[in-house]
Amino acid sequence: MNKTSDQYFMQRAFDLAEKGRGSVSPNPMVGCVIVHEGRVVGEGWHQKYGEGHAEVNAVHSVEDTSLLSEATVYVTLEPCAHHGKTPPCADLLVKHKVQRVVIANHDPFPLVNGGGIDKLKAAGIAVEVGVLDHVGRELNCRFFHVVEKQRPYIVLKWAQTADGFVARKNYDSKWISNSYSRKLVHRWRAEEDAILVGKNTVKYDDPTLNVRDWNGTDPLRIFIDRNLELEEGYKIMDRSIPTICYNTVRSTGSENLVYIKLDSRDFLHEMLQDLMKRKVQSVIIEGGSAVLHTFITEKLWDEARVFISQSEFGEGILAPRLIGNQISSLDIEGDKLVCFRPY
Repeated sequence: MNKTSDQYFMQRAFDLAEKGRGSVSPNPMVGCVIVHEGRVVGEGWHQKYGEGHAEVNAVHSVEDTSLLSEATVYVTLEPCAHHGKTPPCADLLVKHKVQRVVIANHDPFPLVNGGGIDKLKAAGIAVEVGVLDHVGRELNCRFFHVVEKQRPYIVLKWAQTADGFVARKNYDSKWISNSYSRKLVHRWRAEEDAILVGKNTVKYDDPTLNVRDWNGTDPLRIFIDRNLELEEGYKIMDRSIPTICYNTVRSTGSENLVYIKLDSRDFLHEMLQDLMKRKVQSVIIEGGSAVLHTFITEKLWDEARVFISQSEFGEGILAPRLIGNQISSLDIEGDKLVCFRPY
């Protein structure tokens, strides 16, 4: 295979991996393509957490397994080398004596971390690493972030008026963005592990924080109420979805509604470490302005998505001030979606 062919088949593997978005966390999204004499003979992707990995699904899709000993396997992430919920994928490829394995990204997870590559090489399999690795880093930025930085990947999201307000003076924020933008937000919710808001957003908006205008899984709901000022009765407390309230008063638990007490001096960092223990890889923060501002001030964010509508309030609650690299800008039926990453 030449470099162009390797990139072509690896891109197909990435297209397959993307199909697992929203379904495989805390595992990474992985795709696999098996090629024999320039022809795809098998392919698969990791479809659901706890179920078969991409390599397993791809191998099982090959009708004539005798071709595997002469095949090249393209996989977007280093095959696992440890027993988890499934057996090691590296062992499976060794068992079938595949000829060559092309990998986009080395897996930094401690239980893999080169072990899969070593197993393949020890079996005499030709291995190449780094084909379209930048695509893989972007696809699985949440996975890499958690392993390397030891905290969840944080996405900030808000909608603001053309004159820079996120709500009126009475905290009313409905509706700044249009229906198309709001539908996109529901897609985002389905793609992240958790969604977080502050006390004022619960009090004034009474949001449900589930996935309604998109087909997907509801994220873990999180709200911050440091002094437990909110009374029962808000939608976020309805126990229909697993929900956590982080506070500085008490820790108690009931079905789908858990209160976790944190140290007020290191509140956000303790909260993120607790979420790590719960295998939460990513959090989308939907407000309000004070909570967003706090995460920005503490430099605890990795991506920001800001809708700017054409409407104006004239006065109200100002949008957070953000300093970062603008990575994209998109028009959504009159709304402008601007995305940023930290410098």
